[in-house]
Amino acid sequence: MPATPAATPPHPPTANLLLAALSPPDYERLLPHLEPVALPLGWAVYEPGRRMTHVYFPTEGIVSLLYVMENGASAEIAVTGNEGLVGISLFMGGESTPSRAVVQSAGHAYRLSAEILRREFERGGDLQHLLLRYTQALITQMAQTAVCNRHHTVEQQLCRWLLLSLDRLPANKIHMTQERIANMLGVRREGVTEAAGHLQEAGLIHYQRGEITVLDRPKLEQRVCECYAVVKRESDRLLQYGDGAGNTQP
Repeated sequence: MPATPAATPPHPPTANLLLAALSPPDYERLLPHLEPVALPLGWAVYEPGRRMTHVYFPTEGIVSLLYVMENGASAEIAVTGNEGLVGISLFMGGESTPSRAVVQSAGHAYRLSAEILRREFERGGDLQHLLLRYTQALITQMAQTAVCNRHHTVEQQLCRWLLLSLDRLPANKIHMTQERIANMLGVRREGVTEAAGHLQEAGLIHYQRGEITVLDRPKLEQRVCECYAVVKRESDRLLQYGDGAGNTQP
């Protein structure tokens, strides 16, 4: 399914923090080439092995990067929101990727053609530095996710997933079924049901009909494994976005 143009985008391109951090000359050069698109829930932004033609800068919503096995099983390896972009392969030397990118929470984005992206990346400067720092933060998230999935309980993984999602959403509600969460984490649905039940009994979340409301984020942060803090700390360190005038801000 092709991207759906957003006739009236709800946010300007600067709602994406990478675009907002560009210097005025770099941003003005990109602006005519940025096309607003909708990110409907469940849409596959790209599929494994297929040629990628655009990168996407989300302004709202969440895109999950998934690795899909031959038998159809999948597991989430990273998430992206308005702090980054989808499609790093296009400036890292490739035109495809073995992973799948799927919209986890509906929203909007601005897309940029591969040709324009490569041209701007090769100029060096702000855009290149921002994209490379974002890529390092994304690699950290992927590596920590692999460690978490191997060594921590389903409940700890669920807490990490909830917090990473909340960081990219404007409210404390997440629309997601337990079956989809299980697919994201690469675990059995029964394990997610049990873990969510423990968190609900403890008063940390409320789950009803595919909607999770986080009631006590501080206690959720106390309950999560160290993986969430590692990813957040590294992202905060690397992604001190500029104010558009060459000055960084935390």
